[in-house]
Amino acid sequence: MKLFADLLASSKATPPSTSGVGPRIQQRRGVEIKSAREVEIMRKASHIVATVLREINSMVEPGQTTGDLDAFAEARIREMGAVPSFKGYHGFPASICASINNEVVHGIPSKKRIIKAGDLLKVDTGAYFDGYHGDSCITICVGEAPQLANDLSRVAQEALMAGLAQIKPKNTLLDIAGAIEDHVRSHGYSVVEDYTGHGVGRNLHEEPSVFNFRTNDLPNVTLRPGMTLAVEPILNSGNKACRTLRDGWTVVTKDGSLSAQWEHTILVTSDGCEILTDRDK
Repeated sequence: MKLFADLLASSKATPPSTSGVGPRIQQRRGVEIKSAREVEIMRKASHIVATVLREINSMVEPGQTTGDLDAFAEARIREMGAVPSFKGYHGFPASICASINNEVVHGIPSKKRIIKAGDLLKVDTGAYFDGYHGDSCITICVGEAPQLANDLSRVAQEALMAGLAQIKPKNTLLDIAGAIEDHVRSHGYSVVEDYTGHGVGRNLHEEPSVFNFRTNDLPNVTLRPGMTLAVEPILNSGNKACRTLRDGWTVVTKDGSLSAQWEHTILVTSDGCEILTDRDK
């Protein structure tokens, strides 16, 4: 499985950016409990992400390009005093991932990629503010999208909320994963297992891996107040199998089926969780 933990294990600390492109990647620190000061900074970073995604959701229409959305996102993130988390991260060339239809994750925006009516568009972005990241993804059904696209997106969002409902101290990652997997399977869809959620904070991807399916192959961490996690169910309408295109980034479904993703950065609290990237705030 190409888990975010694998990226962390292979990465080394890099010097701080002097070009405004990409924050530094710090050494691994294990699962971190954030202080009140750190949480407040993450609220601000996450609010920037939520604002950008809310605005993109309102502005998307057929005829735009994914490159247009990327330029807008980068400008807005910088306007609000942050740096795009994705741009330059492990060499990624843009500020958003824009994945359409059977593209699962990590789609590279382009001025040549025109958004069409009926497309199922996933927009994932992050903001690095005062040393900490926020990270979130939405799925947009463009125009009069097919019923399957609308249903898949709805179930993915419901699965995310089912997972978040399991977040409270003394519960574990398997409680989150089980709730997500059960909801997805009850609607006849598959959970992508090649990619997971993750801890988030000083680094965009931190421990632990927040998986969306039952497994004994990953650490089943017990949740504690102060943990900050990115929970992100990824669903396919067909088979769970994926492959990476020759650009080295874009992941697609092997069978050509549709894929949907929703993600929030959350804080584990004393009695549940706070959605830091809530777009309604």
